[in-house]
Amino acid sequence: MRRTEFVPELLPNLSRGRHFTPRSGACFMEFASFLAGERWSDHPKCTDPVLAAMARGVNDLVDDEHRSQLIHDIPRVVGARGDDVLGLRIALRAAISAIPVASMDRQHALAVGILLLLRELGEREDLPADVRNEAEAALDEVPDARSWAEFHLSQVRLNRAQFARHGAVSIVRTSVLGIAEACVPDADTRLVAMLHDTLDDVEAALASGRDDKMIGAEDAVTPAEGQLAKHR
Repeated sequence: MRRTEFVPELLPNLSRGRHFTPRSGACFMEFASFLAGERWSDHPKCTDPVLAAMARGVNDLVDDEHRSQLIHDIPRVVGARGDDVLGLRIALRAAISAIPVASMDRQHALAVGILLLLRELGEREDLPADVRNEAEAALDEVPDARSWAEFHLSQVRLNRAQFARHGAVSIVRTSVLGIAEACVPDADTRLVAMLHDTLDDVEAALASGRDDKMIGAEDAVTPAEGQLAKHR
């Protein structure tokens, strides 16, 4: 279920980049660190690092109007943590969103990423059929990239531990840039939609209890609620 906590007024405006103090503004993840009651940082512990990488990228690459649309999603990342399975799910959503509009080089990279993610997630958990179908449909939109990726993967040996540790963040960064630099008129809208869709996926994964290490939804909102209450 989507959380819609009230975001207090008289807090820093969202803006690009890092900020040393709230007086100079805040990026998406710095605001999240505040809501979580953590030290001011754009890499707070309260959020999965793959999700945080996406949020920072979207925050920095959209214009001011679209960035303002993100503010009510900030509480949704507080407590959104799990093991690397959650990170792989986040990367898959990012790649699905980006591959139809990304440049050819990035489509190749993202096609490799989607195929690897489908393989890894298929072995680790029961990937929801609708997500798998979306991934397959996205690959079908770029048949040349899919063929290239399938051939490439047949020629290389994958270090699964390295992929789980670093691959997801790399896919997310490629996806964010792929959308931001795409030759489409609605790149900012697509970036905002990608983050929204990813948060929906994360909340569904947390609620499903697939991963016993994931923080439950009730625990996840507690830090934010505590901070929000101070400003009501």
